[in-house]
Amino acid sequence: MTTISPSITPELRAWIVAQAESGFPPEEVLAAMRNSGWPEEVAIEALEVTLTEHLQAKGKPIPGRESLPEPSLEESTTRLMADGHEVRVLMSMMLPRVVVFGGLLTDAECDELVALSRPRLVRSETVVNETGGSEVNTARTSEGMFFNRGENALCQRIEKRIGALLNWPVKNGEGLQVLHYRPGAEYKPHHDYFDPVHSGTPTILARGGQRVGTLVMYLNTPEKGGGTTFPDVGLEVAPIKGNAVFFSYHAPHASTKTLHGGAPVIEGEKWVATKWLREREFI
Repeated sequence: MTTISPSITPELRAWIVAQAESGFPPEEVLAAMRNSGWPEEVAIEALEVTLTEHLQAKGKPIPGRESLPEPSLEESTTRLMADGHEVRVLMSMMLPRVVVFGGLLTDAECDELVALSRPRLVRSETVVNETGGSEVNTARTSEGMFFNRGENALCQRIEKRIGALLNWPVKNGEGLQVLHYRPGAEYKPHHDYFDPVHSGTPTILARGGQRVGTLVMYLNTPEKGGGTTFPDVGLEVAPIKGNAVFFSYHAPHASTKTLHGGAPVIEGEKWVATKWLREREFI
Protein backbone atom coordinates (compact mmCIF):
# COMPACT_ATOMS: atom_id res chain seq x y z
CA MET A 1 0.00 0.00 0.00
CA THR A 2 1.25 3.48 -0.85
CA THR A 3 2.09 5.75 2.06
CA ILE A 4 0.55 9.22 1.66
CA SER A 5 2.33 12.24 3.08
CA PRO A 6 0.21 14.23 5.60
CA SER A 7 0.74 17.27 3.39
CA ILE A 8 -1.16 15.66 0.54
CA THR A 9 -4.75 16.46 1.41
CA PRO A 10 -7.85 14.80 -0.12
CA GLU A 11 -8.72 18.16 -1.67
CA LEU A 12 -5.33 18.35 -3.39
CA ARG A 13 -5.65 14.80 -4.71
CA ALA A 14 -9.14 15.51 -6.04
CA TRP A 15 -7.84 18.63 -7.79
CA ILE A 16 -4.96 16.68 -9.41
CA VAL A 17 -7.38 14.02 -10.69
CA ALA A 18 -9.69 16.73 -12.06
CA GLN A 19 -6.79 18.37 -13.93
CA ALA A 20 -5.69 15.02 -15.36
CA GLU A 21 -9.19 14.15 -16.54
CA SER A 22 -9.44 17.58 -18.15
CA GLY A 23 -6.44 16.72 -20.30
CA PHE A 24 -3.70 18.77 -18.64
CA PRO A 25 -0.31 17.00 -18.89
CA PRO A 26 1.58 16.26 -15.64
CA GLU A 27 4.26 18.90 -16.23
CA GLU A 28 1.61 21.65 -16.43
CA VAL A 29 -0.07 20.41 -13.26
CA LEU A 30 3.28 20.35 -11.49
CA ALA A 31 4.06 23.90 -12.64
CA ALA A 32 0.68 25.12 -11.37
CA MET A 33 1.34 23.56 -7.99
CA ARG A 34 4.75 25.19 -7.75
CA ASN A 35 3.28 28.56 -8.74
CA SER A 36 0.69 28.14 -5.98
CA GLY A 37 3.45 27.79 -3.38
CA TRP A 38 3.69 24.02 -2.97
CA PRO A 39 7.27 22.86 -2.23
CA GLU A 40 8.55 20.96 -5.26
CA GLU A 41 9.22 17.70 -3.38
CA VAL A 42 5.70 17.67 -1.95
CA ALA A 43 4.17 18.58 -5.32
CA ILE A 44 6.06 15.79 -7.11
CA GLU A 45 5.07 13.22 -4.46
CA ALA A 46 1.43 14.30 -4.60
CA LEU A 47 1.39 14.10 -8.39
CA GLU A 48 3.09 10.70 -8.56
CA VAL A 49 1.01 9.08 -5.82
CA THR A 50 -2.31 10.47 -7.01
CA LEU A 51 -1.85 9.72 -10.70
CA THR A 52 -0.45 6.24 -10.04
CA GLU A 53 -3.43 5.28 -7.86
CA HIS A 54 -5.83 6.88 -10.33
CA LEU A 55 -4.30 4.91 -13.21
CA GLN A 56 -4.47 1.66 -11.28
CA ALA A 57 -8.11 2.25 -10.42
CA LYS A 58 -9.20 3.31 -13.89
CA GLY A 59 -6.81 1.31 -16.08
CA LYS A 60 -6.01 4.46 -18.07
CA PRO A 61 -2.69 5.70 -19.46
CA ILE A 62 -0.90 8.66 -17.92
CA PRO A 63 -2.52 11.99 -18.96
CA GLY A 64 -0.73 13.38 -21.98
CA ARG A 65 0.37 9.89 -23.06
CA GLU A 66 -1.28 10.45 -26.44
CA SER A 67 1.52 12.93 -27.18
CA LEU A 68 4.26 10.43 -26.36
CA PRO A 69 5.59 7.36 -28.14
CA GLU A 70 3.68 4.37 -26.77
CA PRO A 71 3.15 0.77 -27.88
CA SER A 72 -0.43 -0.47 -28.29
CA LEU A 73 -0.78 -2.63 -25.18
CA GLU A 74 -4.56 -2.74 -24.88
CA GLU A 75 -5.91 -5.78 -23.00
CA SER A 76 -2.39 -6.62 -21.80
CA THR A 77 -1.35 -8.12 -25.11
CA THR A 78 1.83 -10.20 -25.08
CA ARG A 79 2.63 -9.94 -28.81
CA LEU A 80 2.64 -7.01 -31.22
CA MET A 81 3.05 -6.80 -34.97
CA ALA A 82 5.37 -3.97 -36.02
CA ASP A 83 5.61 -3.51 -39.78
CA GLY A 84 5.10 -7.24 -40.30
CA HIS A 85 7.58 -8.29 -37.59
CA GLU A 86 6.31 -9.98 -34.42
CA VAL A 87 7.61 -8.54 -31.15
CA ARG A 88 7.00 -10.05 -27.71
CA VAL A 89 6.03 -7.91 -24.70
CA LEU A 90 8.07 -9.20 -21.76
CA MET A 91 7.41 -6.52 -19.14
CA SER A 92 5.42 -3.30 -18.78
CA MET A 93 5.69 -0.71 -15.99
CA MET A 94 3.75 2.56 -15.68
CA LEU A 95 6.04 4.68 -13.43
CA PRO A 96 8.58 4.93 -14.85
CA ARG A 97 7.02 4.08 -18.20
CA VAL A 98 9.16 1.10 -19.18
CA VAL A 99 8.39 -1.71 -21.63
CA VAL A 100 10.75 -4.61 -22.34
CA PHE A 101 10.42 -6.19 -25.78
CA GLY A 102 11.59 -9.61 -26.90
CA GLY A 103 12.80 -10.28 -30.42
CA LEU A 104 12.64 -6.71 -31.68
CA LEU A 105 15.68 -7.43 -33.86
CA THR A 106 16.70 -10.69 -35.50
CA ASP A 107 20.15 -12.18 -34.86
CA ALA A 108 21.10 -11.34 -38.43
CA GLU A 109 20.06 -7.69 -38.00
CA CYS A 110 22.07 -7.45 -34.78
CA ASP A 111 25.16 -8.90 -36.43
CA GLU A 112 24.83 -6.62 -39.45
CA LEU A 113 24.53 -3.49 -37.28
CA VAL A 114 27.67 -4.48 -35.40
CA ALA A 115 29.57 -5.15 -38.63
CA LEU A 116 28.51 -1.86 -40.23
CA SER A 117 29.37 0.20 -37.13
CA ARG A 118 32.67 -1.42 -36.14
CA PRO A 119 34.94 0.51 -38.58
CA ARG A 120 33.43 3.85 -37.48
CA LEU A 121 33.72 3.52 -33.69
CA VAL A 122 35.24 6.37 -31.68
CA ARG A 123 35.30 7.15 -27.95
CA SER A 124 31.74 7.97 -26.83
CA GLU A 125 30.85 11.54 -25.92
CA THR A 126 28.12 13.14 -23.82
CA VAL A 127 26.19 16.37 -24.34
CA VAL A 128 27.73 19.54 -22.87
CA ASN A 129 24.72 21.23 -21.27
CA GLU A 130 26.27 24.68 -21.24
CA THR A 131 26.93 24.83 -24.99
CA GLY A 132 24.79 22.17 -26.63
CA GLY A 133 27.91 20.45 -28.01
CA SER A 134 29.47 17.17 -26.90
CA GLU A 135 32.70 15.92 -25.35
CA VAL A 136 34.38 12.82 -23.91
CA ASN A 137 33.23 12.23 -20.32
CA THR A 138 34.60 9.81 -17.71
CA ALA A 139 31.02 8.79 -16.86
CA ARG A 140 30.73 7.09 -20.27
CA THR A 141 33.48 4.53 -20.87
CA SER A 142 32.36 3.11 -24.21
CA GLU A 143 33.00 3.67 -27.90
CA GLY A 144 30.32 4.36 -30.44
CA MET A 145 29.09 5.92 -33.66
CA PHE A 146 25.93 7.41 -35.21
CA PHE A 147 24.15 6.40 -38.36
CA ASN A 148 22.22 9.11 -40.13
CA ARG A 149 18.49 8.47 -40.10
CA GLY A 150 17.69 6.22 -43.06
CA GLU A 151 21.38 5.96 -43.97
CA ASN A 152 21.08 2.42 -45.37
CA ALA A 153 18.49 -0.28 -45.99
CA LEU A 154 19.03 -1.87 -42.56
CA CYS A 155 18.53 1.44 -40.71
CA GLN A 156 15.44 2.18 -42.77
CA ARG A 157 13.91 -1.20 -41.94
CA ILE A 158 14.64 -0.94 -38.21
CA GLU A 159 13.45 2.68 -37.98
CA LYS A 160 10.21 1.83 -39.76
CA ARG A 161 9.65 -1.07 -37.35
CA ILE A 162 10.32 1.15 -34.34
CA GLY A 163 7.91 3.80 -35.62
CA ALA A 164 5.15 1.21 -36.04
CA LEU A 165 5.87 -0.40 -32.67
CA LEU A 166 5.86 2.87 -30.70
CA ASN A 167 3.29 4.73 -32.81
CA TRP A 168 5.71 7.58 -33.45
CA PRO A 169 6.76 9.24 -36.72
CA VAL A 170 10.06 7.99 -38.12
CA LYS A 171 11.04 11.59 -38.88
CA ASN A 172 10.83 12.40 -35.16
CA GLY A 173 13.71 10.06 -34.36
CA GLU A 174 17.43 10.70 -34.13
CA GLY A 175 19.72 8.40 -36.12
CA LEU A 176 20.63 5.06 -34.57
CA GLN A 177 23.62 5.15 -32.25
CA VAL A 178 25.65 1.97 -31.79
CA LEU A 179 27.76 1.59 -28.64
CA HIS A 180 30.44 -0.95 -27.79
CA TYR A 181 31.34 -1.69 -24.17
CA ARG A 182 34.48 -3.69 -23.33
CA PRO A 183 35.01 -5.45 -19.95
CA GLY A 184 34.74 -2.87 -17.17
CA ALA A 185 33.06 -0.27 -19.36
CA GLU A 186 29.85 1.35 -18.11
CA TYR A 187 27.59 4.39 -18.43
CA LYS A 188 26.81 5.91 -15.05
CA PRO A 189 23.15 6.77 -14.23
CA HIS A 190 21.83 9.77 -16.14
CA HIS A 191 18.69 11.18 -17.79
CA ASP A 192 18.22 11.29 -21.56
CA TYR A 193 16.07 14.44 -21.68
CA PHE A 194 17.71 17.83 -22.03
CA ASP A 195 17.47 19.76 -18.79
CA PRO A 196 15.83 23.18 -19.39
CA VAL A 197 17.97 24.84 -16.73
CA HIS A 198 21.14 24.58 -18.82
CA SER A 199 22.14 27.37 -21.17
CA GLY A 200 22.88 25.05 -24.08
CA THR A 201 19.45 23.40 -24.10
CA PRO A 202 17.74 25.84 -26.52
CA THR A 203 20.41 25.07 -29.12
CA ILE A 204 19.77 21.34 -28.78
CA LEU A 205 15.97 21.70 -28.83
CA ALA A 206 16.09 23.68 -32.08
CA ARG A 207 16.84 20.45 -33.94
CA GLY A 208 13.58 18.69 -33.04
CA GLY A 209 12.35 19.64 -29.62
CA GLN A 210 12.75 17.70 -26.41
CA ARG A 211 13.57 14.02 -26.24
CA VAL A 212 10.48 12.11 -25.11
CA GLY A 213 11.51 8.48 -25.39
CA THR A 214 14.45 6.07 -25.55
CA LEU A 215 14.75 2.59 -27.05
CA VAL A 216 17.86 0.55 -26.22
CA MET A 217 18.33 -2.54 -28.40
CA TYR A 218 20.78 -5.27 -27.37
CA LEU A 219 22.95 -6.50 -30.24
CA ASN A 220 24.64 -9.31 -28.29
CA THR A 221 24.45 -11.01 -24.88
CA PRO A 222 27.42 -10.30 -22.59
CA GLU A 223 28.69 -13.22 -20.53
CA LYS A 224 28.20 -11.26 -17.28
CA GLY A 225 27.01 -7.74 -16.42
CA GLY A 226 26.01 -4.93 -18.73
CA GLY A 227 22.34 -4.63 -17.75
CA THR A 228 20.32 -1.43 -18.08
CA THR A 229 19.57 -0.14 -14.59
CA PHE A 230 16.85 2.19 -13.27
CA PRO A 231 18.16 3.14 -9.79
CA ASP A 232 15.05 5.07 -8.69
CA VAL A 233 12.90 1.92 -8.86
CA GLY A 234 15.45 -0.86 -8.35
CA LEU A 235 15.00 -2.29 -11.84
CA GLU A 236 17.66 -3.94 -14.02
CA VAL A 237 16.94 -5.15 -17.55
CA ALA A 238 19.12 -8.01 -18.75
CA PRO A 239 20.97 -7.38 -22.05
CA ILE A 240 19.68 -10.25 -24.23
CA LYS A 241 20.52 -10.25 -27.95
CA GLY A 242 17.58 -9.04 -30.05
CA ASN A 243 15.62 -7.71 -27.07
CA ALA A 244 15.08 -4.05 -26.24
CA VAL A 245 13.98 -1.78 -23.41
CA PHE A 246 11.82 1.28 -24.11
CA PHE A 247 11.10 4.11 -21.70
CA SER A 248 9.40 7.49 -22.13
CA TYR A 249 9.40 10.68 -20.09
CA HIS A 250 6.44 13.04 -20.17
CA ALA A 251 8.53 15.94 -18.85
CA PRO A 252 12.23 16.82 -18.58
CA HIS A 253 12.14 16.19 -14.85
CA ALA A 254 13.39 13.62 -12.35
CA SER A 255 9.77 12.92 -11.36
CA THR A 256 9.59 10.65 -14.42
CA LYS A 257 11.93 8.27 -12.55
CA THR A 258 13.79 7.55 -15.79
CA LEU A 259 17.25 7.87 -14.27
CA HIS A 260 19.10 4.97 -15.89
CA GLY A 261 22.55 3.64 -16.59
CA GLY A 262 24.54 0.89 -18.22
CA ALA A 263 25.95 -1.43 -15.55
CA PRO A 264 29.62 -2.40 -15.93
CA VAL A 265 30.39 -5.30 -18.24
CA ILE A 266 31.99 -7.99 -16.05
CA GLU A 267 32.85 -10.60 -18.66
CA GLY A 268 32.68 -10.44 -22.44
CA GLU A 269 31.56 -7.34 -24.32
CA LYS A 270 28.29 -5.50 -24.93
CA TRP A 271 26.89 -3.99 -28.11
CA VAL A 272 23.74 -1.86 -28.09
CA ALA A 273 21.88 0.34 -30.54
CA THR A 274 20.00 3.32 -29.11
CA LYS A 275 17.13 5.24 -30.69
CA TRP A 276 16.12 8.59 -29.18
CA LEU A 277 12.71 9.98 -30.04
CA ARG A 278 12.00 13.73 -30.25
CA GLU A 279 8.82 15.82 -29.98
CA ARG A 280 9.08 17.03 -33.57
CA GLU A 281 10.96 16.25 -36.76
CA PHE A 282 14.66 15.82 -36.00
CA ILE A 283 16.83 17.79 -38.42
